[in-house]
Amino acid sequence: MTFVPLCFSMGAMVLLVACSQQKPQEQVAPAQIVSSLQPAGADYWYQGKAELNSYDVVQERYGELREASEVKIFVTEDFSANKQVKLESELSPGDERVPILKLNAIRRFRTGIYDYSLMQSVFTPMETQKMRTLKVTATIQDWCGQVFVQCNAVADAYKIQSFSYFEVEGDAETQVKADLLEDEIWTLIRLRPESLTRRQAIVLPSASYARFRHKPLESAVADISLEAGERESVLHLVYSAIPRQLHIRYETPFPHRILGWEETIEGKLASKGTLKKTMMDAYWRHNNNASSALREELSPGF
Repeated sequence: MTFVPLCFSMGAMVLLVACSQQKPQEQVAPAQIVSSLQPAGADYWYQGKAELNSYDVVQERYGELREASEVKIFVTEDFSANKQVKLESELSPGDERVPILKLNAIRRFRTGIYDYSLMQSVFTPMETQKMRTLKVTATIQDWCGQVFVQCNAVADAYKIQSFSYFEVEGDAETQVKADLLEDEIWTLIRLRPESLTRRQAIVLPSASYARFRHKPLESAVADISLEAGERESVLHLVYSAIPRQLHIRYETPFPHRILGWEETIEGKLASKGTLKKTMMDAYWRHNNNASSALREELSPGF
């Protein structure tokens, strides 16, 4: 993993995290990102490391609650606005380089004899005032098979592609309009929680919710509100036509770490997470056996 140069018309050279086998370099934030982030934001997100968070999770599946583990990884990256992939080479004509905050969230649990693994990736521009989240992907794997969903920003909508081993779902492609993606709330809290002010919005529910319930991924009306405290705050997402709510606890002061969440469906617990540990680390450098102790320190047994 290394840092790929990023050039702006101002002549500034920035270095963002990108995956490669080359040696990492020093990481520097773009000038406009420094000015638009909250105080200390650039120093925090552009220190050449990722923020790793481990959670104890309770997950409902097949009508029963299961013990689960989750890791949320937040890291800056260099992204192509046109191709909507991580940039690893020079820009193509007409392309635009966008600094983003990427979230990779990985949840694992067991249902009886077999395993479940969920992974969600969210790609949100650091300058959220100018550009919406560009891409979200989600996968669910178990011993029966796997499901993959990808949402890409197009014009004034999102193109959704879904691939499933279930016959009734099959492979599908559609477009939906939404003011907000539920899956991007996590990155927006980290960057600018004040942008999630009290309002009613058209929200695209989480892809994992839709797949677990075998429902089409369609936008729905939801109420968004913030319950602000001196040390902790809570974001409330309450759908109107869907019997589902999501409540996310986070640190009020920067860097607004996600402290936990609770999701309910029809008034019953669907998932609940509690932060165990946070670690800042250039994890891509620690892929040898000698680094296994770091994994145990972050999330024992995960």
